[in-house]
Amino acid sequence: MQPPDPLELAERLWRGEADTREHHPLAGSGRLVEVATGVAFLHSFGNVSAFSTAEGLVLVDTGSPLTAAAVRETVRTWSDAPLALAVYSHGHVDHVFGVGPFEEEARQREDPRPRVVAHEAVPRRFARYQLTAGWNAAINRRQFRVPDLQWPTEFREPDETYRDEHVVSVGGERFELHHARGETDDHTWVWVPDRRVLCTGDLFIWALPNAGNPQKVQRYPREWAEALRAMAGLEAEVLLPGHGVPLVGTDRIRRALEETAELLESLHDQTVALMNRGLRLDEVLRAVRPPEHLAERPYLRPVYDDPEFVVRNLWRLYGGWWDGNPATLKPAPEAALAREVAALAGGAHGLAERARALAAEGELRLAGHLAEWARLAAPEDPAVREAHQEVFGRRADEEPSSMARNLFAEAGEERPD
Repeated sequence: MQPPDPLELAERLWRGEADTREHHPLAGSGRLVEVATGVAFLHSFGNVSAFSTAEGLVLVDTGSPLTAAAVRETVRTWSDAPLALAVYSHGHVDHVFGVGPFEEEARQREDPRPRVVAHEAVPRRFARYQLTAGWNAAINRRQFRVPDLQWPTEFREPDETYRDEHVVSVGGERFELHHARGETDDHTWVWVPDRRVLCTGDLFIWALPNAGNPQKVQRYPREWAEALRAMAGLEAEVLLPGHGVPLVGTDRIRRALEETAELLESLHDQTVALMNRGLRLDEVLRAVRPPEHLAERPYLRPVYDDPEFVVRNLWRLYGGWWDGNPATLKPAPEAALAREVAALAGGAHGLAERARALAAEGELRLAGHLAEWARLAAPEDPAVREAHQEVFGRRADEEPSSMARNLFAEAGEERPD
């Protein structure tokens, strides 16, 4: 069965006739649709936006290592014009790997080499990715449940970088680039005023913003919200996001951007207010809640990230790594603590069975602690392993956030001896 048309899916999602829990914003269809005259949108794992100009094509984002060839092939069903310019909205690998096939094509056709423009922090990100390739492979295997994922170490560097704002003219058309710190420190959003088209990158993704990823580097919710409000003031007619489907209509775009900003501001301000009272991280986590009137917006559901993770990220931003608990400042080894707790409980089996009982009662957070202590205390015991798998399997089943769900699912898998 053919995947849904991205514009039709967007309408159904907005009206509540479809749900991002079934149409996850990271699950692209591979379909290309023309969203305005001379503007195409390729709905992929990392979306690609294409603009036809008198000088050639402009792409905002270019796809991942896995989709690069397919991106070129699909774009070529819409236009045969040479690629003149590619803009990286940020340096994440699902957005920066599609230039290569177009460059090879340009060599064969003896066309000029495409230019690449990005924020000045993108090359630093690429250098960090090269330094930490093994770590990034490991964490993304967990996050996306791709066991054989390999992390790239060679990148198509930008030909031109900018710091705050930059205007690029291609075929007589203005492409206005604006830097913002949000999901990353190197983010660019693009405004094409003559077409009233806004490309947000991952600053808008049809989900609670990815502002708290537990395995990744710092995010910036306050500046993110400021960027969203700046974009909302443009009166765009078409919004093309980094993930998810397009938004069409000035009123809808303004509302979605402003309410996403409101959510981030609320989480930020609640967290900072509690930190200013000198509370521990645990106390802050239990008190901060997203605004109720935004909880079920079709573009703000926690299907990828989680509000609790955003709070933890804000704590890291303003408060460092220590959670305020004196026992965790210089803690005992986890396995030693687990063995001591198991001894007090009469053995690892006692912990494991209590974990199962708590999970059956719906006390999954508490059950997780006990199950992990049992595993650390008796890692070779089959009964303990079975209980651990059961508890974290239940945790995964109950999670709306795919990020948390995948991490719990991996924890619940049988570990090699």
